[in-house]
Amino acid sequence: MSAGATSAHSVVESKAVGKWIAGLLVMAYALVAVVPLAWIFSTGFKSPPDSISYPPKVIFEPSLEGYVNLFTNRSRQTPEYIESLGTATTWYDDIVRKRNMVITGPSRFKDRYVNSVVIGFGSTFLAVFLGTLAAYGFSRFRVPLKDDLMFFILSTRMMPPIAVAIPIFLMYRTLGLSDTILGMILLYTAVNVSLAVWLLKGFMDEIPREYEEAAVVDGYTRLQAFIKVVLPQARAGIAATAIFCLIFAWNEYAFALLLTSGNAQTAPPFIPIIIGEGGLDWPAVAAGTTLFLLPIVFFTVLLRNQLLRGITFGAVRK
Repeated sequence: MSAGATSAHSVVESKAVGKWIAGLLVMAYALVAVVPLAWIFSTGFKSPPDSISYPPKVIFEPSLEGYVNLFTNRSRQTPEYIESLGTATTWYDDIVRKRNMVITGPSRFKDRYVNSVVIGFGSTFLAVFLGTLAAYGFSRFRVPLKDDLMFFILSTRMMPPIAVAIPIFLMYRTLGLSDTILGMILLYTAVNVSLAVWLLKGFMDEIPREYEEAAVVDGYTRLQAFIKVVLPQARAGIAATAIFCLIFAWNEYAFALLLTSGNAQTAPPFIPIIIGEGGLDWPAVAAGTTLFLLPIVFFTVLLRNQLLRGITFGAVRK
């Protein structure tokens, strides 16, 4: 090697300064994203006076009063009546009696939480199932007016939900689907299926058709090739699409507020109306919000590898 030769280097290799800047930006974004979640989590373990204290308390005595208030209904009683009840038999009774209150029964949060789970995961399954079939059809077959149909499907996602809320309310009331779990599953599926089709169409296009043709030559039917060849190749995209669909169905507020009131009400419209002594019970609201976040976090962590692979799928081609 000649003395004047220079060492080879990658044209895409980042400089040390760029890495430091990128690292600082990522840390700043993570801090901005995590601090509100950490504050909500800590507020769930505060007492009502500590939750509204000014200046806000960072160091406080932990209490489960917020979670007790979230899952129970209470009524205020006189100190004489509280004393006549004797010693509290459970730890949550003891917490409530310190506020001169007694538990009158369970709250409706558990039912609303179960509704959110059933509606969210049910609509996500249907949207991904239908979106996978439709995306495969658009990707593999000659569909008349394919581009126009794809744009029409996408346009349904562009419309703000509030613009069609009143017509859907009137339609659901006529069909008897108002305040029903089935009605909410069908509605969220209809809203999410457009997103599922567009996302999965891109993933289907990236899967070489030669895989299916080889399977057909080996004696597979079109359906068998789809199930045994295409679906395993598209599982990363399906996982990513399922997460996005679940996030929408899980967090949706406008339709849930307008179309449900009792039987099918989900957690989003219920949590903000938790009333405590003198107003909103902020520890109970924070406790409900914390529990409400857990399924999304667990579902995303469970599919994190598939999500990362799905987001970068097709980014590098040979």
